[in-house]
Amino acid sequence: MSEAPTPRFRSVLDRFQPYRPGKAVVSPEGKSFKLSSNESPHGPLPSVLSTIADAALRVNRYPDNGCVALVEAIADHHKVPADHIVVGCGSVGVTQMLLEAVGEPGAEVLYAWRSFEAYPLLVALSGATPVQIPLTGETHDLAAMAEAITDRTRLIFVCNPNNPTGTVVRRAELEAFLDRVPADCLVVLDEAYREYIRDAEVPDGLDLYPDRPNLAILRTFSKAYGLAGLRTGFMVAHPRVAEAVRKTYLPFTVNAIAQAAAIASLAATDELLERVEGTVKERERVRDALLSDGWTVPPSEANFVWLRLGERTMEFSAACDAQGVSVRPFAGEGVRVSIGAPEENAAFLAVARSFPHRNGPE
Repeated sequence: MSEAPTPRFRSVLDRFQPYRPGKAVVSPEGKSFKLSSNESPHGPLPSVLSTIADAALRVNRYPDNGCVALVEAIADHHKVPADHIVVGCGSVGVTQMLLEAVGEPGAEVLYAWRSFEAYPLLVALSGATPVQIPLTGETHDLAAMAEAITDRTRLIFVCNPNNPTGTVVRRAELEAFLDRVPADCLVVLDEAYREYIRDAEVPDGLDLYPDRPNLAILRTFSKAYGLAGLRTGFMVAHPRVAEAVRKTYLPFTVNAIAQAAAIASLAATDELLERVEGTVKERERVRDALLSDGWTVPPSEANFVWLRLGERTMEFSAACDAQGVSVRPFAGEGVRVSIGAPEENAAFLAVARSFPHRNGPE
């Protein structure tokens, strides 16, 4: 008996590896420290929780499809025109919208590698061809990226700080790179971790984009604002770019609770950024401890640190798992470790200190 025919799907799915979120693990003592997803260790502020509870009473109604109140709040907070703003389901959702606006067979999308792991997945689904440029010194090789631009390059991602390495590109090198990009090629500056930057030489993309019509800026409420579970992000770009991307928005993608929580979080920015400062101090404490123990750790301007372990990556990840510490391994390359609460960070440091094969001199 011959096998019955099955529905036909896109050929890209045959070689497609879906996104796998960071996992939670438990130690023999029942402890669990999730440092694999770059989440804030803090829950929403009381004022934000109150807003969430109030918005939950009206979930029988569809949300505002245009996210008008949220767009106005973002515009007021960042001092940008409302028609320059596009809101989506996290910055990943906005990234997908961008790729739907530019991606098609024959188009190329350029990005550093390793960088944010969603880039190759979303580029593949868009039908475009990915062009990956290796990192140098754990950060973007902007000169090589500029050399790789062709007349087929439609979009370039620059993740700053870079995920998963935490490294940055500074103003002079970024502006020199932008000057080399053709005007008909869109550059997307992904600033998901902007609030954690303390290096004064790293530019704010919102200061750069007004004079550059082919530059778009991505931000999110998932990290510093602690709303990862509600999935809200946004893009700021010139009106023609924003209008094109807005056309790809899946109706009602940003739910009513998420919109209300993001607005309330913007109102509480000063209080939230006090928490961010605590995370930055913990980041420096963790990195200093690792350096003291003989690890090689690039300076990070995000809420995580990066350990390049090569072939020892999965061994180290397993050692962390055994102690209930979940980190994010990239097999054959290294691990990304989120900065959590002090207790969580101490648990990770204890594993790193006892690991017999470090990535630096003994």
